[in-house]
Order: sequence, then C-alpha cells, then structure tokens
Amino acid sequence: MLSYLADFEHIFGPLRLFRYLTFRSAFAGLTAISVGFIVGPWIFAKLRELRARQSLRGEDEVGQLAELHAAKAQTPTMGGLMICASVIISALLWARPNVYVYTALLVYAGLTVIGFLDDYLKIARRNSAGLSGRWKLAGQALLTVVALALLLSFPESAGKMRELWVPFYKDVLISSMPLWLLAPFLFLVLAGSSNAINLTDGVDGLAIGCTVTVALAYAIMAYASGNAIIADYLFISFIPGTGELAVVCAALLGASLAFLWYNSHPAEVFMGDTGSLPLGGLIGMIAFMVHQPFTLVIVGGIFVMEAGSVILQVASFKIRGKRIFKMSPIHHHFELKGWHENKVVIRFWILSLIFAMAGLATLKLR
Repeated sequence: MLSYLADFEHIFGPLRLFRYLTFRSAFAGLTAISVGFIVGPWIFAKLRELRARQSLRGEDEVGQLAELHAAKAQTPTMGGLMICASVIISALLWARPNVYVYTALLVYAGLTVIGFLDDYLKIARRNSAGLSGRWKLAGQALLTVVALALLLSFPESAGKMRELWVPFYKDVLISSMPLWLLAPFLFLVLAGSSNAINLTDGVDGLAIGCTVTVALAYAIMAYASGNAIIADYLFISFIPGTGELAVVCAALLGASLAFLWYNSHPAEVFMGDTGSLPLGGLIGMIAFMVHQPFTLVIVGGIFVMEAGSVILQVASFKIRGKRIFKMSPIHHHFELKGWHENKVVIRFWILSLIFAMAGLATLKLR
C-alpha cells in the first residue's frame, strides 16, 4: 500500500525511497515488531482472562517430561494471533500487491484459521486432542488447491509456477510440470513445512527462534529471485514480482522477534497451532514460489530433524519394537538426557543459523 507513495516523488523527492525493496523490507520488519509489542500484551491479557490454556499431556503419556513441563500448565496458548496480526498488517502496508503476496497471505490466514480451530478444541475439551490429523490435512489440501488456482490464473505467474528448479543445478529441471505432478508437489511442500514447525514447537522459544533464521534466508532468496541481474549472476530462476516476498519475509522476521520477546524461557505465552501451522505453511509457500522448495530441506534443517526424528521413532517401534530416542521430537530426547531447556533451545538456534547459511551457499554452488 505505502509503495504507491513513490508515485508522488515529483512532489516530495524522498518519497522515491518507497520504490526500493530494501527500504520497504526494513520498515516491514520494524512495523511488524511495533505491531507485535502494541497488540501482543492486549491479546495475551485476553487469553489469560479467557483461560485459554492448552492441556498438557500427563505422566502416563510422556513420563518424566510431564514433571519437567509441569510449570507450563498455566501458560496461555494461541499466541500465534499476535504473529498473524503483525505479519498481515505489516505486509499489506509495505509490500506492493501482486499475485505472490496475495497467495502467501491467503495461505497464511487459512492455516491460522485451521490452527485456531485446533487450539480451540483442545481448550474446550480440556485435553491434548484437538482437530484430527485428517481434518488438518484436508484443510492443507484445500489451501493447496486454492493457492495453485490463484497462481495459475494470472499470466505473470502461470508459466513460472510450473517450473521445477533444484539446488546445485543452474538450469530448470522441468520447464512445465503437469498438473498431476504440480499439485501433489505443492501439497507436500506446504503440508510438510507446516507440520514440521508444528512438531518443533515443544519448548520455549525453539520454533519461533528457528523461524527467524529461516525467514531471513528466504528474504534474501526472494530478493534475488525477483532481481534480474542477481538471478542471472547466480544462475537461479528469475521470477518478476517475487521480490515483494522479501517484504513478507521481513514482516515475518519482525513478528517472530516480537513474539520471541514473550516466548523466551520461561514463556509468558505459547504460539499454539494458531502460530506453528501457518508459520510453516507460509515459509513452504514462499519457498515454492521463489523456486527454492528443495533448499528448504537445508535452510530448515532443524525442522527436518524434528520431523525426521518422529518418523524414525514411529517406524523403529513398529518394525523393531524398540525406540531410537528417549522421546520424539528430538528436542525432548535431549531434555530427558538432562539438558536444560535453555541449552536445547540455544544449541538448536546455532544449528538453525548454520543450516540457513548452508542453504544460502547453494545459491552460488551451481
């Protein structure tokens, strides 16, 4: 919205700054932080007033972990509402509207609704069983169809979104993916990323701290993919208009930092599925639109570790009757090994930063 002020630079010269992505991205981040600090305390107070507390699993389900997390029983959930407000307000203010921005925000808003329903059912039923996995996947599938229909209906995005690019290769791998391949692929990226961050959200500050590094990496990738000179230099796909997703990533980065202020140990609020599901979906959607979906496996290495640990644990128990980890996701394994919660979080943050840098390095290694 504010980007259109650049059209009046002939009246006031400095308004030309609103034309630059770097300027708008920086202020999108600052705006998101500001909105978070303004609306956050009000939202959290309302959540406490409404006793919006998620029921934690008991000792019969998680054993020693129930004792370690007993103090969290009174902490309100649904803090993802603050992140949602910050991201959407900031992105709408600073990003120049196009199909990529609208698709990203539509998927984000849709997953926020799904996550909110899940948290609401957990609170209403006073147990940890919320929306069933089947309904979550159905919602993610519906959003996949809507997002794909939107992207394929605009001439500027229709052809580009059918292309498949992979890391370490400087040419397009598939120039026009058929719909029967494109739709399942997008669903896998969107749902996989969404559920992976959902699994990571288990200790104070872990998921949101790792989201900061991933958002920063994809802000850089989005800027590069939308810049013809940089894209040509790096041998990556040039997609006109995707540079505006750097503004969305910056808004996500700012909102995440604001939420981390309240979610750091001991957490004053949890994001709940209201936050974790849409965060993963937004990142996955952006990765898909800038032709870097496979790079997400590297950049989001922590999320892959978390989801992978669950898959391995379940598979091992079903096949061998034995568990690989003391508990999955893997951050709980380290907790049960005696690591303090803060040590788990900070070490995972360090790994997340390393993964993000490794992912960015793939842009040049082609």
